[in-house]
Amino acid sequence: MGLQKSSNMKTSKFKEYWQNPRHKQAIIVATAFLTLPLIVYTVFVILPVFQAAYFSLYKWNGLGHLTNFKGVENFVKILTDPIFGMAIKNNFKIVVLSLLFQIPLSLIIALTIARRFKGAVFFRTIFFLPYILSEVIAGTIWSFIYNPQIGIQNTVLSDWIPWLANFQFLGSQDTVFASIFVVLIWKYFGLHMVILIAGLQGIPVELEEAAFIDGVNKWKLNWYIILPLLRPTIMLSLFFSMVGSFQTFDIVWAMGRGDPANGAETMVTYMYKFGFQRFQLGYGSAVAIIIFLITISVSVLYQKLTAEKEL
Repeated sequence: MGLQKSSNMKTSKFKEYWQNPRHKQAIIVATAFLTLPLIVYTVFVILPVFQAAYFSLYKWNGLGHLTNFKGVENFVKILTDPIFGMAIKNNFKIVVLSLLFQIPLSLIIALTIARRFKGAVFFRTIFFLPYILSEVIAGTIWSFIYNPQIGIQNTVLSDWIPWLANFQFLGSQDTVFASIFVVLIWKYFGLHMVILIAGLQGIPVELEEAAFIDGVNKWKLNWYIILPLLRPTIMLSLFFSMVGSFQTFDIVWAMGRGDPANGAETMVTYMYKFGFQRFQLGYGSAVAIIIFLITISVSVLYQKLTAEKEL
């Protein structure tokens, strides 16, 4: 009886809300604006995920009907492949190193040039320019820089550091990952810098002025006042960095396709090689589903941990 009464009350409140012309108009407008994005999201995001999950159960080259059912065999093969294990390891290394180097670098630069001073806009533009370049162009440019014949190490730095002459930065399994990660920092730290600057500009200048009046130095101001107030923005930047690290592909592909010896292999380059180069679309779809599940799991775990800290 109690539940039925509560349900009837909710229904009557909704009818009362709907009968109000202003509320009715607001609901219709909101529905109209949300319908098209929801359709686009469903067609281009939700349906492809289910379609990939279906393809992953078959051995399929992309031609003809799906008849060779494999079940979870593709997933077992992927998870036991040492190359895919190396790809997962490289992706998590990108995540950890981005959090240790890329975000702190962006934060330091943001704190330095956030406030207005002569030349601040120039420096912001210069630091943000690499992010404007496409990943393929950035990778191609750095491939020339690392080129042992015409690269900067052979034309400029070798006079001061002789061992750099003809050094194969992208040709050695020991150095290819580090060399590509330098490019990833150069490419994306400007994005995080802009995000952090936007957060800093939302902090009232009066707080800084009051702190200086009370005798607080610049270091204590940043550590005890600015950073705690900037925490939501920093967490947002960390989230973008983590999710983006699992999607690393274009720069790695443009700078050697993850070679030599899979030293810079990532999960997406692994998927591309099997799905589009070897035409094993069932296997490639299984890789895509694993990437999707890893990304979703990390995102949910991250959101849960940050939500607990907010409480």
